[in-house]
Amino acid sequence: MEKNILLVGVGGQGTLLVSKILSEGLMEAGYDVKMSEIHGMSQRGGSVSTHIKFGKKVNSPVIAEGEADILVSFEQVEALRALPYLKKPGTVIVNDHQMYSMPIITGEQEYPEGVIEYLHKTVEDTLSLDAGKIAEDLGNIKAQNVVLLGAMIKKLGLESIDWKSIIEKMVPEKFKELNIKAFEAGYAL
Repeated sequence: MEKNILLVGVGGQGTLLVSKILSEGLMEAGYDVKMSEIHGMSQRGGSVSTHIKFGKKVNSPVIAEGEADILVSFEQVEALRALPYLKKPGTVIVNDHQMYSMPIITGEQEYPEGVIEYLHKTVEDTLSLDAGKIAEDLGNIKAQNVVLLGAMIKKLGLESIDWKSIIEKMVPEKFKELNIKAFEAGYAL
């Protein structure tokens, strides 16, 4: 069994941290894991994507169009951009969050409307959640990435891995409790 996971977002949303937590947990569980990060202009709020493949034996980290079993998007428009990579049938987990790129901020482009509705119509197995609101209610909006991680772990059926201890190893001491609560909140959805 090989699974292909595509994580997409905007620089600064914590996409890469989630990729590292996920990869670490999968390796500890004995899976062969390959990960490929594409940073884009992450320092300027540009697109960031991570391809993760895991299974008994994985040869390449790169996910081709139509091969992703699950697409986790930290921002709405990034889900649209990455949709061609999703397998049919596949799963989309999308953060109901809008992060404006420079062309939108300057008025050169408009943010598309109805993204979440389009995803629900296009992909039968779509989970949309306001991870930012959930994280904010827990004390810090920056934990929205770990809320998404919890939802993804539940969808993938990977609950046998000790994710709490992995999160504790991967995040700074002062954010451990918050991130564990964020993971649990996402997992409970």
